[in-house]
Amino acid sequence: MSAPLPLPGLHEPFPVSAPLAALVDALVAAGARPLAVGGAVRDHLRGLPPKDVDLEVYGVPLATVERALSHFTVHAVGRAFGVLKVDVEAGGARECFDVALPRRESKRGQGHKGFVVESDPGMTPAESALRRDFTVNAIGVQLGAQLGAHLGGEGPGALVDPTGGVADLQAGVLRHVSPAFDEDPLRVLRAAQFAARFCFEVAEETVLRCRALEGELGTLPKERVWAELEKLLLRGVWPSAGLFVLEQTHALRALFPEVAALLGCAQEPEWHPEGDVWTHTLLVVDEAARLARQDRLDDGETLRLVLAALCHDLGKPATTAFEDGRLRSKDHESQGEAPTRALLSRCGAPHDVIDDVVALVREHLKPFHLFKDQASDAAVRRLALRVPLPRVVRLARADHLGRTTDDALAKDDPAGEWLLGRAAALAIADGAPKPILLGRHLLAHGLTAGPAMGALLKEAFEAQLDGRFADEAGALAWLLARLGART
Repeated sequence: MSAPLPLPGLHEPFPVSAPLAALVDALVAAGARPLAVGGAVRDHLRGLPPKDVDLEVYGVPLATVERALSHFTVHAVGRAFGVLKVDVEAGGARECFDVALPRRESKRGQGHKGFVVESDPGMTPAESALRRDFTVNAIGVQLGAQLGAHLGGEGPGALVDPTGGVADLQAGVLRHVSPAFDEDPLRVLRAAQFAARFCFEVAEETVLRCRALEGELGTLPKERVWAELEKLLLRGVWPSAGLFVLEQTHALRALFPEVAALLGCAQEPEWHPEGDVWTHTLLVVDEAARLARQDRLDDGETLRLVLAALCHDLGKPATTAFEDGRLRSKDHESQGEAPTRALLSRCGAPHDVIDDVVALVREHLKPFHLFKDQASDAAVRRLALRVPLPRVVRLARADHLGRTTDDALAKDDPAGEWLLGRAAALAIADGAPKPILLGRHLLAHGLTAGPAMGALLKEAFEAQLDGRFADEAGALAWLLARLGART
């Protein structure tokens, strides 16, 4: 049995900002008993700064809560479910909180929205906790005018843990709270994204409950599927752990069949001693996430990189064959476009993200091929037109390092360094080449707008990519020579 995970926040007071203190004071003055609940408490226990503090309020009806919060900005979104969004400004800071009454839920139909919710201020925290997804998210902290010095004892500052969430947090286990887990199939995807973020295992009995929900996963709106997949890939320290949970719970085959097809797809052992394409892909997504952190990429770049890592070999199942004594996957890069588009479109990915990921999938072997061939400047320039070079180099590097060959284990990536060096020398590291010769130059030389001008500009840009000129003077000289050849 592994050693318990450290919980640095277990004996530290839950941090209360000035806006949170003002909110709690107003609720306590109205006779309410507020608890901080959910992810903020979980993250505090793990030693992370809590974000987006949610409150659960006991002992008073919704009307009393609304009166108590009347001097703050209250948004009625969610009021029908006993939830208020409250903007509080105090101490020079402004924060938004979700303030909810405990509520009961009853299943009335299939899917993520197939149940009825009713608030009940008379419930106890233990009863309310039963509607949460995982025990690690069912821990609360009592709030009041004065918090205790640590999360023990009674009254303000006391930890409320009716489902054993602290023990599961220490064990690194995601465990469902109650049979009510089955009411929401979205929780299967939440298990995967939490596993990716915390590198937690899913309890065996929870895996079985997730599998029983396989038939309902298809009822989930694609927007919700995309939101959970995005969190898994963006916030996952080890995205492979989340993907493993998707496979373990059968959600992979239900929602992401193009990825499930990688399971058991064999690869040439000399090039991929780590195993099948699925195993390779798990290694590649983790390398991509690591590179994103290393290079401090923003969310947009990180998402494109890790998504491309997930999709880069989707063309292999359809192209892998045994030829000349080896397993080969000829043209799997271009053949990966169709499954990538199908997968991402069905999941609700934005169109611009899909296009950028497809471009990466199609070009992910180019850094290696160009390096191997010591390709011309023209070839490097043309690649930069199809995909940003730093972006494709990162994907190619993740692909290369996501193997167990000696060079990959040694973190040796000469192709990427070579291509980035060429990009810098050609001044295209930060963007694709732009045409030097423009319409205004042709107009100044007496040409008129029309198809002929467009064809000449296209020819000029091809000449530029081939290196026949590199500045405006050279472009004009090329133009004069070209026009002279016409007379």
